[in-house]
Amino acid sequence: MITRRGFIKSSALAAGLFPFLRKFNSDKTNTGNVTKPLVLSTWIFGIPANKEAWRVLEAGGRALDAVEAGVQIPEGDPNVSSVGYGGLPDRDGHVTLDSCIMDDGFNCGSVAFLEGIMHPICVARMVMEKTPHIMLVGEGAKQFALQNGFREENLLTPQAEKKWKEWMKNSGYVPYGKDNHDTIGMIAIDKSGNLSGACTTSGLKYKYHGRVGDSPIIGAALYVNNDVGAATATGVGEEVIRICGAHTIVELMSNGYTPLDACKAAVERIIKIKKENIKDIQVGFLALNKHGEYGAYAVQNDFEYAVYSETENNILKKSNSYFQ
Repeated sequence: MITRRGFIKSSALAAGLFPFLRKFNSDKTNTGNVTKPLVLSTWIFGIPANKEAWRVLEAGGRALDAVEAGVQIPEGDPNVSSVGYGGLPDRDGHVTLDSCIMDDGFNCGSVAFLEGIMHPICVARMVMEKTPHIMLVGEGAKQFALQNGFREENLLTPQAEKKWKEWMKNSGYVPYGKDNHDTIGMIAIDKSGNLSGACTTSGLKYKYHGRVGDSPIIGAALYVNNDVGAATATGVGEEVIRICGAHTIVELMSNGYTPLDACKAAVERIIKIKKENIKDIQVGFLALNKHGEYGAYAVQNDFEYAVYSETENNILKKSNSYFQ
């Protein structure tokens, strides 16, 4: 899986990132007046994603439209090996995608185990808006996408295929590991003060065929309560699912926790449950409340996230973590 250092070297967007990287900050929950609009997203590829989302927010658009537009950037980037096109395949060589989206009115849509469709986040939104359901999976999700104007494409890039074939020589299945977690989650508040979020991934590299993680599960990788706040997750999805991570964080914020403290409490629940091999696992949470305050917390100390607002011009921050 691509590392942040590898991404900087390989991505065509790298040259534009360095001015922002010089503004790298440690995590600190922002306080004070309501900050809007604002967009947050996970990892270094959140910088170009935020830039696209900001175009929508700055023009007065909905947070829902912003997050959908934003996460499509890493979904379509062949140099990002953990989200969509270019994603590392499962152990059988299939690139399978999971995605979900949620708006300010508890409307949500999701797809899981989807193959051959470039932008699963757009399919997830269509599930939300055109069906009575929340989640479609596998062949059903693909059939729905094709019937609604999406076209089938080969998402396994030559680079990803080469890495998979190298892995096949030993076929050592190690689903955990601190370099196997780079989902993009994005949450935003628009000029009207409304919240939305999106999450999309190609999942754990070389996973069992058919595995679905937390990314398409509302309440696990993503949750939005427009009266309270929004949260998203990245990392080993199984651990996020165990505690209904994003929903847990939003509920904690509804009970007076700051976004940072809510994320920290969720990580501590994972550590309490997991106990063994916790140093081999990364999970990171990112949260935003109705007042525009935000925070992040992770198990390991390498979790980075991107922030874009009128006062924070698409900077990269490093979150607090359990293992500093």
